[in-house]
Amino acid sequence: MTAGCEDGGMPADDRPARLGRPRAQPDTASGLSPRDQILDAAAALFVENGFSATSTRAIAERVGIRQASLYYHFAGKDDLLVELLTTSVRPSLDVVRGLVDRVPGSVSAAGALAALVLIDVDTLARTPHNIGTLYMLPEVQGDRYDGFRADRQELQDTYGRLGTLAATADIRATVTPERLGGILIQLAETVIQLRRDREVDDQDREAITGTCLRACGLTPDAVATARRDATALLTAASV
Repeated sequence: MTAGCEDGGMPADDRPARLGRPRAQPDTASGLSPRDQILDAAAALFVENGFSATSTRAIAERVGIRQASLYYHFAGKDDLLVELLTTSVRPSLDVVRGLVDRVPGSVSAAGALAALVLIDVDTLARTPHNIGTLYMLPEVQGDRYDGFRADRQELQDTYGRLGTLAATADIRATVTPERLGGILIQLAETVIQLRRDREVDDQDREAITGTCLRACGLTPDAVATARRDATALLTAASV
């Protein structure tokens, strides 16, 4: 295959449209913008078939547009995957950044941690087609994905910081913030595996949040207080 005919740039096949040929723009009846329709189709195909086995031509066909139209919005499938992965961490970061600087002043560390878990679980539960399953792809270790990995590392560091502030003395004495952050973010990301089998519900959210808090050594009463604090924080953040 010559460069530019598939994923490396503008496709070679850009001849004038014929009757029955895919259109230049996605169908507006879906309610999604053309860009979002392309992202949704890419997410579905990446999860169904794998990243390497998915071509930009297949993505364009899924949307019902010409391949050239896809390249108007994205340079290639790496750009698509970067944007999809970023949407799985950025919303959590955007909210929690406003909370962290208020700990341990007007916001309790345990309440902020519970809020972070709830936000993160909800974000991952909403990502199109469970795109979090692609976190461990070998391609995601490449330079093009530095931004996504930096965002996820910042999120993990925040888990470690809040978890350490909320933790009991025994936990702080035996588990470093780096290790605790890794444990907590992995617990939150169990929602990715749950989505493989069924729709995530409120009981799942509560179970994951409680497990993260208990991993920090919190008692049942402290867990209940943290849940109430998180609810108040998230309500205030949404106003």
